[in-house]
Amino acid sequence: MVSKKNSGPVLKLFIFFGAGLTGVAPVSAQEVDSATMYGDLQTVTQDMLDHASGDSNNFLHTNGNYHQTRYYPARQINTSNVHRLQRAWSFETEVVESLETTPIIVNGIMYVTTSFNHVYALNADTGQQIWHYKHKMGPITTYCCGPNNRGVFPYGDRVYMGTLDAKLVALNAKTGRLEWETQIADPELGYSETMAPTVVDGKVLIGTNGGEYGIRGFVKAYDADTGKELWTFHSTAENSVGVWATKDATGRDMLRDIKAEKAALKELGDPYKTLGGGVWQNMAVDRETNTTYFVVGNPSPDLYGAIRPGDNLYTNSLVAVDLDTGKYKCHFQYIAHDVWDLDAVSPPIITTVVDERGNNVKGILHGGKTGYIYVHRASDCGLIRFSEPMVSQENRWVLPTKDGARMLPGANGGVEWSPMAIDPNLDLAFAINLHQPMTYHVEETPYPGGKLWLGGAFKVIPEEQQWGNVTAVDYNTGKIRWKVKTEQPMIGGILATGGGLAFTGEGNGWFKAYDSATGELLWQYKASAGVNAPPASYNVGGSQYIVVGAGGNAQLNYKRGNEILAFKLGN
Repeated sequence: MVSKKNSGPVLKLFIFFGAGLTGVAPVSAQEVDSATMYGDLQTVTQDMLDHASGDSNNFLHTNGNYHQTRYYPARQINTSNVHRLQRAWSFETEVVESLETTPIIVNGIMYVTTSFNHVYALNADTGQQIWHYKHKMGPITTYCCGPNNRGVFPYGDRVYMGTLDAKLVALNAKTGRLEWETQIADPELGYSETMAPTVVDGKVLIGTNGGEYGIRGFVKAYDADTGKELWTFHSTAENSVGVWATKDATGRDMLRDIKAEKAALKELGDPYKTLGGGVWQNMAVDRETNTTYFVVGNPSPDLYGAIRPGDNLYTNSLVAVDLDTGKYKCHFQYIAHDVWDLDAVSPPIITTVVDERGNNVKGILHGGKTGYIYVHRASDCGLIRFSEPMVSQENRWVLPTKDGARMLPGANGGVEWSPMAIDPNLDLAFAINLHQPMTYHVEETPYPGGKLWLGGAFKVIPEEQQWGNVTAVDYNTGKIRWKVKTEQPMIGGILATGGGLAFTGEGNGWFKAYDSATGELLWQYKASAGVNAPPASYNVGGSQYIVVGAGGNAQLNYKRGNEILAFKLGN
């Protein structure tokens, strides 16, 4: 089994829309006969994106909507008939390698990406290829965890993608023609892009990989028409010291030597310029307050904390910034001065939650590599509660040693980058988890100038058993409602639907549907490669489809493939 930092090469309906769709009558049924009622192939309006949570025809956002809920409202496929689900079509990409794309569906057209930044437009009803774009990669790409790409974002008559050589590209949605590209950061310093962008009000939002290379992390906004940079928020603050926190978000002592850190700060100064803090996954956008929420990954070097004294703000944190300006609003740090690589990476979710006083408030959910789901107030990022642990918590927080110290959860989690889903009717959040016992080894390592900078290693213990689970958590109480153990550690993502189903895949090729309320396995399909990509759903011609990529995963070394698989109900 290959752990995260050692895997990858380092290379030199119901739907209603308001104004903006003249001539379109509102629909009264959840699924409609035509999936082209709300625009044409080329045009995705802001109104469509704002109302995506109620759209039972398209899948316009990486995680379903701006709130990142991964809840698809259609009920045609449900608990009573999912056993009739069968493969409708499959499409083989040119690239046989780790597949993490979320298919995006716009009025019967599907957009998928592959490793090394290929983009395909497909007929969503048949799987037939419409166009294929191959990104012309620059001479240098640097990445830690596989050459992955997690998808495009549609806006207007374009789709947008981040690239391994740290560019942002805009493609014509109808033809696949490159319309513009801009360099986000310098790949020679360790920057790369695997996340799907998010576009809102003409701004393309994108974070960065590179927390393992001594970069300075960020979220940037670009003009969707021109590619001009509009603002930058650095995810490592110029004053990154913080409050010298000694306990994590759950109240456990992290065994910090504050005296030694303060002495190091006096000698070395603030380490913010090479502190890491990658932003791996999509932002949640609150249109009511004009706020975007994201989580920030681990500090650099991952395991050797002696040369980065302080809390290392804003690594391992939930952060909120103003959508128009990128100005800081609030943050909450889960782990200060992390030396275990337990970064925050799974996308945050906006939903209504019950607070400490029993009131319904706007909340933010995050599934951590620590194995907890954290529930926050959206207004100030404050922590309301954390869930029961979904994975083992053994020897937390034992400090890394030269010879290796065993700790659980291991460096992959818990919840890795895998996006969660919620069912707001059940008040449940669904997460997929890893159980990988590891030993943590520390090594004194100076900044290597854009090369891999772990400051040691974390190693899977080969004689110990590994597994995963699918877990449903009541986010209003923190209690686990149900949990299903899986044969292998889980990575990829999950989708919840109005039909009472939760869909997710495994590294052994199984793609499964569970009853959202009980966890009962209701359907499964065996693919030829690992199913380690987030599923999506859509409607064409009155039929609901479920779609997922089966290409395996470089991070956990699951069997590679190149299939996009679409399913619908049979007789």
